[in-house]
Amino acid sequence: MPLWADHAIWWHVYPLGFTGAEATAPAGRRVVHRLPRLENWLDYAIELGCSGLLLGPVFESETHGYDTVDHFQIDPRLGDYADFDRLVAAAKARGLRIVLDGVFNHVARSFAAKPEWFRRHPDGAQVFFEGHEHLLVLNHELPEIREYVVDVMCHWLERGIDGWRLDAAYAVAPEFWAGVLAQVRERYPEAWFVGELIHGDYAGYAATSTLDSVTQYELWKAIWSSLNDGNFFELAYALERHQAVVDPMVPQTFVGNHDVTRIATKLDDDRHLGHALAILFGVAGIPSVYYGDEQAMTGLKEDRVGGDDAVRPEFPEKPDQLADADWTTYRLHQRLIGVRRRNAWLTRSRTKVVHLTNKALALRSGDARGQLLLLLNVGDEAYHFPVEVAGLVIAAQPDHSPLPEEPLLVAPHSWRILTSP
Repeated sequence: MPLWADHAIWWHVYPLGFTGAEATAPAGRRVVHRLPRLENWLDYAIELGCSGLLLGPVFESETHGYDTVDHFQIDPRLGDYADFDRLVAAAKARGLRIVLDGVFNHVARSFAAKPEWFRRHPDGAQVFFEGHEHLLVLNHELPEIREYVVDVMCHWLERGIDGWRLDAAYAVAPEFWAGVLAQVRERYPEAWFVGELIHGDYAGYAATSTLDSVTQYELWKAIWSSLNDGNFFELAYALERHQAVVDPMVPQTFVGNHDVTRIATKLDDDRHLGHALAILFGVAGIPSVYYGDEQAMTGLKEDRVGGDDAVRPEFPEKPDQLADADWTTYRLHQRLIGVRRRNAWLTRSRTKVVHLTNKALALRSGDARGQLLLLLNVGDEAYHFPVEVAGLVIAAQPDHSPLPEEPLLVAPHSWRILTSP
């Protein structure tokens, strides 16, 4: 993994939704210059504490971006090459990295390719991605597909991006990615590659595929589920598995993305949003913030046509035009990201459970470079944690109230972070 990725904190944006693009590409390929709107939000992302943009699909597609028509063209609903190059230049001028979403498992029906490029069942029937008849699965056993993906990746790396998120990586044999990435890294050794994995052997898949990172869905689920159920044993177990993944590679961590219900909606008790964020930024991984989560936006993902719309909203032209802005949650993100940045070793840290009950959890991370103690209480009574805090000071808590005389006494439904000074 390139060294710069150890310090990456992503602001994850779904451009088609963010810019208010039409749900379906209009006929005639009329170019609408919407990408420049993102430039107005770069300083907002930096002030939040992020160091890069993790962008959803920007390539020409039929509808939601994951039905690609042409990997070498910017979606006309977003703009053109000039718009993209200007966005990259504006990001680079501010020190922001850019990672693009590469959909290389499947394509749209209108994707122009030879018939043999597509997978078929033994009876000759077309293979569709997870039953979606408008998504045709590519035949990754063909050398031509590997060379095509290499060409696409290198094309956009040449235009200034820093890496790739590989959509539905789990649906492709890991050996395919190993072959692709070996060629791409020869030309771009500093590029970073994260694959979308949902279930299974994260570490094993990453090792065979040579991916730098994978999406940590197991930890995501354990965070909101343990908070809702008042069952920190689930989170403790997930963190133990998470640690086993971190040792060989660093997963990409999150509490929200373009494919899931918003964390502010997922949590049964809004007092626990800070707990979820404290876990995200207090344990190992490469964290991302899904646009709008920093404003405590709500949104329910539904299993229907258009069911993603609520979690992929349009943003206004500029940050000061946000309706019902929640700057309290934004500033909470800032404080927690600040703790993360002051303790950059957390990216690869080892985390141990040092105290555990159903509704109280103490996590200790660190080594010779520093220490971080995260105290979580979701009970209805204040909780005194019987753990050692010598040499640690309070680094973050839910609000700016005066620091308590007793750092180990955590109020009901509250949390606290202590670190080395």
